[in-house]
Formats: sequence, structure tokens, C-alpha cells
Amino acid sequence: MSKPIYILNGPNLNRLGTREPEIYGHTTLAEVEKMCRDSASGHPIVFRQSNREYEIIDWVHEAIDEGSGIIINPAAFTFTSMAIMDALKMFPGPIIELHISNIHKREPIYHKSYVSPVATAVIAGLGTNGYTVAVQSILQMNGQSGS
Repeated sequence: MSKPIYILNGPNLNRLGTREPEIYGHTTLAEVEKMCRDSASGHPIVFRQSNREYEIIDWVHEAIDEGSGIIINPAAFTFTSMAIMDALKMFPGPIIELHISNIHKREPIYHKSYVSPVATAVIAGLGTNGYTVAVQSILQMNGQSGS
């Protein structure tokens, strides 16, 4: 069986669909997960969310041993967590940093990502559709097709 793509979501994304819908839309995290699984066309997906930095780091460590790619929406940890950045540096495969909103159009506090320097690619501003783009991109980077 193929190694899974890890899709890791940071703090407050469990509130997706109700939290600031004018910025993040009305799609729930459960709907995002279904979109990702549908987009992967049977390729295994590990889909997780946590409000705890240490859990995300543990999942990155798990992905180092078991994953084919990481899609990470670190949310607020994007701008604060050198620890997540250091964990991601150890991952040997493709990493996509994902943001639902275009962080570069937002307040200056959202402009400095600790994740971007270690990511293979960054997707920002495509809304929740960015997740399906990310899944397809990881599959392509790994020489597979998803559709």
C-alpha cells in the first residue's frame, strides 16, 4: 500500500465554517477532509487537526517515518513556531504550506512564516479549494496521479 499523505491542521481550524466566515468561508473541516479524500482518488490520507503545538510536531515525526508528503495549514503556528519548522526540516518528501486566506493581503503580523522556508510550495488565498490543489500537487510531486 502507498504511503499516506499527511494533512495537518493547526489551531482554531476545528471551528472552520463558523469562525470568521467572511475570511475563511462556510466550509467545515469535515467537508474539507471529504474533499481531500475525494481528490486523492483512493490514495491514503491521514487528516488531523490540533490546537496543540506538540501534537502537530508528533504528527510531523510520524509522517517522517510513514508519509509520502505533508500538507500543513499551521494556522497561527505559522508565525510563531520554530519547533514545527524544525520538525518539518527533517521530512524528506514534499511539504505544502497551505492557508485558506491570502496571508499576504492581511495585517503585517501574518506576513512572516516560519514554515515557508522549509516548504516545497505555498498555497494561499484559494479558500478551502486550496486543499484539493495541494493533494493533487503532492500526488504529482510523488509521480502519481489522483484524478
